[in-house]
Amino acid sequence: MSGSSFGTCFRVTTFGESHGPAVGCVVDGCPPGLPLDQTALQAFLARRRPGQSKLVTPRDEEDAAEILSGIDPESGRTLGTPIAIVVRNTDQRSSAYGDWAHIYRPGHADFTYDAKYGLRARAGGGRSSARETVGRVAAGAIAEQVLRARFPDLRITAWVERVHTVSAVIADPLAVDRAAVDGHPTRCPDPTAAIAMEHAILEAKKRGDSLGGHVRLVIQGVPPGLGDPVFDKLDALLAQAFLSLPACKGFEVGSGFASADSTGLAHNDTLRWEQGAMTTPSNRAGGILGGISAGTPIDCRIAFKPTATVLKPQMSADETGNNVELQAKGRHDPCVLPRAVPICEAVAALVLCDAYLRQRAQVGDPWPGLGGPLRR
Repeated sequence: MSGSSFGTCFRVTTFGESHGPAVGCVVDGCPPGLPLDQTALQAFLARRRPGQSKLVTPRDEEDAAEILSGIDPESGRTLGTPIAIVVRNTDQRSSAYGDWAHIYRPGHADFTYDAKYGLRARAGGGRSSARETVGRVAAGAIAEQVLRARFPDLRITAWVERVHTVSAVIADPLAVDRAAVDGHPTRCPDPTAAIAMEHAILEAKKRGDSLGGHVRLVIQGVPPGLGDPVFDKLDALLAQAFLSLPACKGFEVGSGFASADSTGLAHNDTLRWEQGAMTTPSNRAGGILGGISAGTPIDCRIAFKPTATVLKPQMSADETGNNVELQAKGRHDPCVLPRAVPICEAVAALVLCDAYLRQRAQVGDPWPGLGGPLRR
């Protein structure tokens, strides 16, 4: 199946269906010699797993990662060969879809997969399910370790900034860390907004409805020079990666769509040297100029639609040409935002790791002031 691989030098292929025996990934291009922290990899997966709280789907998956290849069993270091990771599906319930598997679900990819392939995985959406992101998170956990080995100050932090009409107020986005984000089940570091978001999600769940919102992502410690001109701009690759996520409907970097209401004089980030490094007093560019990282924090927003599966009757259509009513059942997130946070962080790591390795392959390692075991 085409479309299941991403990246050039650090290339990731995900596999598996929502209700199949397993999901996972193959990572090709990881540099050799990296001491892979498998505990950190598992912790990354645990942050996206279902069943974490009453705000998410009760599907109970341990999401235990089995590394099948690419790691030296004695030293725990990467071999430079493909790293295969599998995560078994242990709590899938395909029978929940039996009564209405022939009906195309509104907001899902049932009809379009049928139109493309002439058949589809009827239980759980198959490859279009958010279950597919397990492989991306596992691969992203490795990518982040590659990046941190070379750029020790790099930090990728995402949080829920908005759910439906409730928005967080964050005085200093650069001060937010993962501990603060994970301090509440909503993954919102604003305590007041987090309570309001939780109430809104639970009320929607009670009504059989769902809510959307957006994730804020800030990446600090990115060196200048990552990304390639024209077609492979760093922000374009980030956009592609985020928009490939299930339920993602929008992406912006820096001032984003608000820049259309500004003027050139008001919008430009003025440049200045500080202690030998280029900096800007403002960051409306979001850390990327001309598709290349500027060394300032990369600042993004990623918008997610409400979960497509709702537990109220809706009109739809079936595979035999009939217009019918659908009463969906099953276990689903009433809001994807809390579990989207680690997924967004992982996807960002994949893009940056690939950009770093591409830069190193083309011009060598141009950051003499930065150390790390992967600098060679």
